[in-house]
Amino acid sequence: MSTRTLSRRLVSLTLTVGMLLSAVAHAARDLPDFTRLVESQGRTVVNISTTQTVKTVAGPFGDDAANDLFSEFFRRFGVPGGGQPREQQQSSLGSGFLISADGYIMTNAHVVAKADEITVSTTDKREYKAKLVGADTRTDVAVLKIDGHSLPTVSLGNPSLLKPGEWVVAIGSPFGFDNSVTAGIVSAKGRQLPGDAYVPFIQTDVAVNPGNSGGPLFNLDGQVVGINSQIYSRSGGFMGISFAIPIDVAMQVADQLKAHGRVSRAVIGVSVQELSRDLAASFGLSRPSGALINSVQPGSPADKAGLKSGDIMLQVGGKPVENASDMARLISSARPGQPLALEIWRNKASRTLTVTPNEMSEQASERQGRNRQPNAAPALTGLNMSLSELSPAQLRALRISYGLMVQRVQGLAARAGVQPGDVIVGVNNSTLTSAEQFREQVAAAKAGDTLALRLIRDGNTLFVAVPVAEK
Repeated sequence: MSTRTLSRRLVSLTLTVGMLLSAVAHAARDLPDFTRLVESQGRTVVNISTTQTVKTVAGPFGDDAANDLFSEFFRRFGVPGGGQPREQQQSSLGSGFLISADGYIMTNAHVVAKADEITVSTTDKREYKAKLVGADTRTDVAVLKIDGHSLPTVSLGNPSLLKPGEWVVAIGSPFGFDNSVTAGIVSAKGRQLPGDAYVPFIQTDVAVNPGNSGGPLFNLDGQVVGINSQIYSRSGGFMGISFAIPIDVAMQVADQLKAHGRVSRAVIGVSVQELSRDLAASFGLSRPSGALINSVQPGSPADKAGLKSGDIMLQVGGKPVENASDMARLISSARPGQPLALEIWRNKASRTLTVTPNEMSEQASERQGRNRQPNAAPALTGLNMSLSELSPAQLRALRISYGLMVQRVQGLAARAGVQPGDVIVGVNNSTLTSAEQFREQVAAAKAGDTLALRLIRDGNTLFVAVPVAEK
């Protein structure tokens, strides 16, 4: 290889390396810098430690393994005794953030649950004894109060402006490591978790671990957009999926806790289910948006307002309802005793009703059971079901005037979700009054149509969309 050729290759290699270094530097400049956010907002985040006194039984051998064997001996053989009662202190850690200069702090309800004493530590190492103002287990939001003044406070953002893929930052005390900073992106919005009908969670991939609970989730403008609350994990540690309570939902709860020490929620007396694409089509909707009303409690605000089973809730108080969880959240956040405008879909047209909600009771209503004793009945063609009329005793038990019990089911109806023991009480928007009516509605449906069957199952009302087969 000549000297000239070698020189040209060295120059080319130098240019290539230079371009790569330039690209890396440019990419680094595009990455977010969290330092200013942490410097300005880190001091608004506090560490929360709690202590709780629990009663245990101490054996005669102290706290070692021998004591465990001694207690197990008494337990297995049913011999009284085995130890003396004693009190033991348990502690836990969590996070929170200051929402007012005079010392109001927001955190998770589970962080301070059953605590006898709550201590708040700030970044400048000051410690305060905190008072629990109130806690709401349904949303997992709690408000504390410490005696302070001119304290640094967070600024609040708008969670509705968040977009999946946007950078967010968590500050908290994972495993007790105060003011730890982790960052990630918004993975999704409006997540519904089992048992959390009132919270449309923000899902992120921000590292959240025990001790982060109750801490703030910031956007890049340094505004709090959520409270870090839960993680999805099979190991107990972070696995890339964490959930935050939107700050607007949390503040609505916090305002009530500060004013009254409790949260008042509205209820109208309906049960609802999600609207599938097939169900939406059977009711004449172009897309599965809204909440399908399964049943209306007699004498409830919904009943007085004229709501019916088979109505689809489209808006509550002028706000759109995309799913059943949206409806539950919007109804519950309304003021009991104040008129509330509802937009519904009925008979393939929208209409507006006004309901005056009651205040939600803490007691859950009991489910109404049913007798499943079968009566002989012919199979009804078209839906691949064998049905029977209910006896007077069964009708009284279910508190209905008429129904057809599913004895056997196969084909499209079975695949759609109809089960033996289900009681059919309506088709689309019509309430069932006779077997002949059911036959007529099935016969009138064309192959490829979908019928929305209103069923009672285990005391609950639901709709199942059943396609009509070739006749």
